[in-house]
Amino acid sequence: MRISDDTALIEQLRAATAKHLHPDVRVEGLNVALGGGSNNTYAYDAVLPDGERLPLILRQETFAGRHNIFLPPEVQYRCVQVAHAGGVLVPKPYFLLDPVDGLGAGFVMARIEGEGLPRKLLRDAPFATARERLPTQLGEVLGTLHRIDPAQVDFLGTPPPGEGAARREIAMQRRRLDDYGEPHPAMELGLRWLEDHAPTPRRLAFLHGDFRNGNFLVGPEGLRAVLDWELCHIGDPMEDLGWLCMKAWRFGRLDQPAGGFGPREPFYEAYERTSGIPVDTQAVYFWEVYAALKWGLINVLQAYYHLFEGRESPVFAACGRNVCQMEYDLLQLLDAGPP
Repeated sequence: MRISDDTALIEQLRAATAKHLHPDVRVEGLNVALGGGSNNTYAYDAVLPDGERLPLILRQETFAGRHNIFLPPEVQYRCVQVAHAGGVLVPKPYFLLDPVDGLGAGFVMARIEGEGLPRKLLRDAPFATARERLPTQLGEVLGTLHRIDPAQVDFLGTPPPGEGAARREIAMQRRRLDDYGEPHPAMELGLRWLEDHAPTPRRLAFLHGDFRNGNFLVGPEGLRAVLDWELCHIGDPMEDLGWLCMKAWRFGRLDQPAGGFGPREPFYEAYERTSGIPVDTQAVYFWEVYAALKWGLINVLQAYYHLFEGRESPVFAACGRNVCQMEYDLLQLLDAGPP
């Protein structure tokens, strides 16, 4: 984080916060979060007249264009509201920005302290206890999310029955690959395999869509919050499980498939106990294959934006070199079969 002394930004933020929380609120300690490629994040304190201090985060969306895969901020905000009301560990949502606020598109939510960098979470001594607890905690929080009635997020749309949830996702990725106009034979092979093995879920659920290491805030005691609700949708609940267990999110701890934190068993057991949904290991494998394909295409997207869409970014440029790694992971998954 770095401290910002942008007086115009501070006043705009104060005015927006005053409108939604209290007319006499003060804004103090504005900080700009460093890192991240698809949005701006500002941390600040809203100080109420009675002295109460609310630690807040402004999430300001900046990623736009014809290849944008993220939900609009107002939809993200509604998803966070539903998740918070359903008991999911997510920061409390406070308000959605209005166009007249002059701050662009985004929303404000509670700021929760914690560590989110996978390298620190997976290696540093202060998080040793957290690493032991996280597979179970992640199963519980994901089970709590999937227990929410999808009718509460019907604004996300509902896939057709049967294999529709999987086939909708496959078709989306095929359109993206075709749109980039680049040859990726490994991804074409992956798409064909996915089309031939699409599962029929027992039920549909409200999915996070990006439930993985890097989107969790963690303290020494364990999980504190789940962040980044940009890819929410209704679909097969096994999709969220497969996404977490993808090799890319283990960050070198390849023998710990539950996000690099631990084995699958405590994660699956906690998920089943909390959600009431049995884990279908064959379906999880399908969604791990899908995850490798999807993450590879997201890296193509990010490199594409750097090269052709005017969004010059070292982070996005570096994503281009990840594509071949994801293609290799995809081929390895197809060769190895279910774990």
